[in-house]
Amino acid sequence: MSELLGGSPVRLAPMASFTNAPFRRVAVRCGSGFTTNEEIDAEALLAGNAWAGESARTELDDGVVAMQLLGNSAETLVPAALRLVEAGADIVDINMGCPVPKIVQRGKGAALMRDVSATARILSALRRAVDVPLTIKIRGGWDECQPNAVEVARMAQDVGVDAITVHPRTRAQRFGGRAPWDVIAEVVAAVGIPVTGNGDVTSLAEARRMMAATGCRSVMVGRAALGRPWLFDSAYDGLDRAGQAAYEERVIAEHLDLIEACFPPKAALLQMKKHLAQYGAGRSEARIRRAELFAQSTAGALRTTFVRQRTAPPSGGWPPPG
Repeated sequence: MSELLGGSPVRLAPMASFTNAPFRRVAVRCGSGFTTNEEIDAEALLAGNAWAGESARTELDDGVVAMQLLGNSAETLVPAALRLVEAGADIVDINMGCPVPKIVQRGKGAALMRDVSATARILSALRRAVDVPLTIKIRGGWDECQPNAVEVARMAQDVGVDAITVHPRTRAQRFGGRAPWDVIAEVVAAVGIPVTGNGDVTSLAEARRMMAATGCRSVMVGRAALGRPWLFDSAYDGLDRAGQAAYEERVIAEHLDLIEACFPPKAALLQMKKHLAQYGAGRSEARIRRAELFAQSTAGALRTTFVRQRTAPPSGGWPPPG
């Protein structure tokens, strides 16, 4: 595992419907350490679901890829993990942190933190089955009454898990309030395997602060990287505004090209709209601009509209005439 952590200590987090192959490749080109694909449901993968199968595909220029599985039993997670290894997964990661109600109601995601003994049996079976690094992503606990990240981390180390990512909010908190970084520090102090911190990091400077404050080996950045994959590149901050603008335009163009190369036209158009909306987030009239983007029916019109939006005046006279 240590050799896989030898690159940048700051990397892209898995995010459902966003961290597909094109965005992962863009993040790596911008300096992200190894990336993790968007979660794959083990049952869907075994059932031959087309989306799950596509999510498990890798290319040579993806770099090191961790593939994340969602499930609630060894009977589905073990064969699914073996299938991911066959597909080229360098690391198998088990999602024990997703707080979405429809996921936890099925005993998956953060629900795995509720029964530590049962989850230990699942992880033990996975450890015996796969010969690549096995990692998990957890939360601070199920809720404020059950803050058991340290207990889960110690169990994971005992059964042979190679590394742990900790998002310190509980499942009940979801993404509300500030992430309590002290929970990450507690996990670091409790185990000897590498710990990655996650939560409320929006820049490389904040990533360095998290590492200094908690002792975590690396940092995973999620929502802050949407529309800003250049945050992984320390050189970006040293550019003047014109240089940053040129960098951004190059990255966005590369991302759109990758999307069109990886997806059929209809799916590519939807992906382009979603990501261009993120690239335009935070600008004035963002909601109006987003609506105009989603109204376009071809990739060419979408690109033209986005370029016009990027160069439009920041306020007043919106939308532009014509």
